[in-house]
Amino acid sequence: MAAPNSSHGTGFLETMEAEEEGGFAPSALGTREHWDAVYERELQAFQECGDSGEIWFGEESMNRLIKWMEKCKIPLDASVLDIGTGNGIFLVELAKLGYSDVTGIDYSPLAIQLSGRIIEKEGLPNIKLQVEDFLNPSTRLSGFHICIDKGTFDAISLNPDSASEKRKQYVKSLSRALQDKGFFLITSCNWTKDELLNEFSEGFEIVEELPTPTFTFGGRSGNSVTALVFQKK
Repeated sequence: MAAPNSSHGTGFLETMEAEEEGGFAPSALGTREHWDAVYERELQAFQECGDSGEIWFGEESMNRLIKWMEKCKIPLDASVLDIGTGNGIFLVELAKLGYSDVTGIDYSPLAIQLSGRIIEKEGLPNIKLQVEDFLNPSTRLSGFHICIDKGTFDAISLNPDSASEKRKQYVKSLSRALQDKGFFLITSCNWTKDELLNEFSEGFEIVEELPTPTFTFGGRSGNSVTALVFQKK
């Protein structure tokens, strides 16, 4: 699962007339069927021409998170979980930088199949991959130093079936996955800083807002994405 294409105040967010308080109008982008279809196409493209697919939110977004990890001197043996890893490109970059305990999960088996092929091509056998529904995780999904989300929370927020409850379950799953004082790095194109602070107010505290591109529309300025670092209390 990965990020829908949207921004605060333009395009996709015309759907912000939510059908539930604090949420968004339901969309196919919030369903497993949509992402299975996406990764089926990407897997076929990789098999036919070696195309690894796109980097969700772009390379700049990935580099932003890596720079934060380097700035904070996150140990190379820190356990890192990529929630909704998609094609696994972020895991590949972390492994190339020397991070030795990285895990990617996705609820789409086709995404895990694709990321597995890409990781095999890159010759990085130590990366761990698991088919996992983060809203109903296995007991082994715990004790991570860092959890990273680039668009998965966004997609969950668009689920046509009880998105509000699924967001609450996401926070519970995150709390179980992270060790005490562990860090959660989230990049969102649907939620503002204040909204994310509210969503993750229980059990987490804000550490830092990472700089992201800005845009001006109708005389008002905003950010195309929001990137925050939380720490588990």
